[in-house]
Amino acid sequence: MSTERSTIIYILLDGVGDLPSPKLGDLTPLQAASTPALDSLAKRGRMGEVITVGKDIAPQSDIAVFNMLGYDFKNQAYVGRGVVELLGSGVEFKDGDLALRGNFATIDDMRQILDRRAGRDIQVHEASSICQSLTSKIRLSDPDVSLVIRPTVGHRSVVRFRHKKMRLSEDISNTDPAYDKVSGIGVARTSPYNDMVQKSTPQNHSQEAKVSASLVNDFSDQAIDILRKHPINSERNRIGKKPVSCVLLRDAGSRVPMLEPIEDKYSMKVGGIVDMPVEIGIANILKMEILRSGRVDDYKQKANQISSNVDRFDLIYAHIKGPDEFGHDGDALGKMKNIEEIDRLFFDSIMQESKSRNVYIVASADHSTPCIKRSHSPDPVPLLVSGRNIQNDGSLRFTEEFAAKGILGRIFGSKVISIARQEILNARTHC
Repeated sequence: MSTERSTIIYILLDGVGDLPSPKLGDLTPLQAASTPALDSLAKRGRMGEVITVGKDIAPQSDIAVFNMLGYDFKNQAYVGRGVVELLGSGVEFKDGDLALRGNFATIDDMRQILDRRAGRDIQVHEASSICQSLTSKIRLSDPDVSLVIRPTVGHRSVVRFRHKKMRLSEDISNTDPAYDKVSGIGVARTSPYNDMVQKSTPQNHSQEAKVSASLVNDFSDQAIDILRKHPINSERNRIGKKPVSCVLLRDAGSRVPMLEPIEDKYSMKVGGIVDMPVEIGIANILKMEILRSGRVDDYKQKANQISSNVDRFDLIYAHIKGPDEFGHDGDALGKMKNIEEIDRLFFDSIMQESKSRNVYIVASADHSTPCIKRSHSPDPVPLLVSGRNIQNDGSLRFTEEFAAKGILGRIFGSKVISIARQEILNARTHC
């Protein structure tokens, strides 16, 4: 058995899982893409499939990542994405506050949603101006309530309500019709739904839930009125861009999460390459050291940051953005090209690390985002464990097809790290 120290690089490709697309000759983007680095890793590894959260659940990234890091929330209620994203945005939060995730969206005069991301082209100055206007102009009917709305990245924002005299409740429904809540977990709707801005409703008979739903509806109604006349939208209309005419709210939370730190859970020193507020929030909650890596799409810099820190950590977790957005846009060709870019700029460097040092690669995804569905789905995602002395199971490429035939079988997301560690231990024992 080797006594040399090893490091696990654990990579989640955001929304990379997919279904066959007619635009790619009935191949998935992973199958259609040219990925020599991932192919090389697959030939040195073993594969399987992962149900990231649960059967028939189309998860959002927050709960999916928690599960893929080993936290399944089976024995406690989930706090909601709103809280996680707020904590990753630097907004102060305490028990009894109400936090929600917001999407800047385009709607018509009947509140029909035309684009739930307002063209996905919102600039930083536009988002800042909109949030400043909403903060200064909204006058909630309850004078004991304060409001914070902060832009994060692109079409995303976070909203926090705080009541001076009472705790607010997370037990309310979304105004965003594309998502539902199951035991506090935000899930994408997989059945047809009415694509109109919804009224938030209390999910129990408590006064706290009634007040919370009322606050959300008050905010939503006033935001629509204010945005209708906002100068940013006058300019966007003038140049042919979609206006920001609504803030869709979802995934309410009102509790500070208390989870076992990830280093205590695994008795490992853990670092994370994370960029988006929700991912930063997860890292903060789990007390994971955050490694900054430039722009979200600077894949080369992320690989360099990992290489520079391999000797400092037992496990480096990296959340890689890109494929998910193309999935939501229904752009199979764009998703394929993005996967090729990630392979060339990120995985090629990571592959060299695994060959030159005692480094093992675990690659998977947080969820599937099929281009033909334009949303998250319950479909399983590929899993690869690769590195020195890992016995290959016949896998030749990192694709859904080889994952389905892999020797690791189909497992739940909360078991991935434990199973990967066992595979690596077996390889090191027999080296």
